[in-house]
Amino acid sequence: MESVILLLELVGTLAFSISGALTGLRKNMDIFGVCILGLTTAVGGGVIRDLILGSTPPATFQNPIYAAVAVAAALVLFLPQVRHLLMWDQALFDRSLFWMDTAGLGIFTVMGIRAAFGQLVQPGLFLLVFVGVVTGAGGGVLRDVLAGDTPYIFVKHVYASASLAGALVCALMWRTVGEIPAMLTGVGTVALIRCLSAHYHWNLPHAHD
Repeated sequence: MESVILLLELVGTLAFSISGALTGLRKNMDIFGVCILGLTTAVGGGVIRDLILGSTPPATFQNPIYAAVAVAAALVLFLPQVRHLLMWDQALFDRSLFWMDTAGLGIFTVMGIRAAFGQLVQPGLFLLVFVGVVTGAGGGVLRDVLAGDTPYIFVKHVYASASLAGALVCALMWRTVGEIPAMLTGVGTVALIRCLSAHYHWNLPHAHD
């Protein structure tokens, strides 16, 4: 069980780190900026989650493996060969960013719910869903703010809404089907909604509509 959880956490960390590093590359940042964006995207949501739940110091500072994976992934992407490959093909760049964001969003959404169940005896549904969305989307918001962009969750595809749906599904299923099935279903829900929204160009109504 714990090995499965660790694997999911590492995959999510890797995915979000790549997402952050790609944004840094697009902004023509130096190696330090790319690493900071990768690290912040990977661990930012988890830090906010732990502070909300009163779990201090946050898990990121207790186990350096997550920060190490995030920085290592960002460094690999900064390699000239990798960087030029991604930046040369805009379609590849956009697809990479989309899939990394989607994977990280789904995994960290359900990890937030798991953390709430582990920290509290009887967490309410609102808290579970809120913590799940914050964990899933928080790192991306910090990434975009540091990069000087309008946060992705407010303008691109269906993002926070997908996290909200996945968190709700996971939280409702947790006590009936068990931890792992609920988490996998939650991740699948996020991925499905994100893919459908991209394919059919779903977006929430904008202020100018």
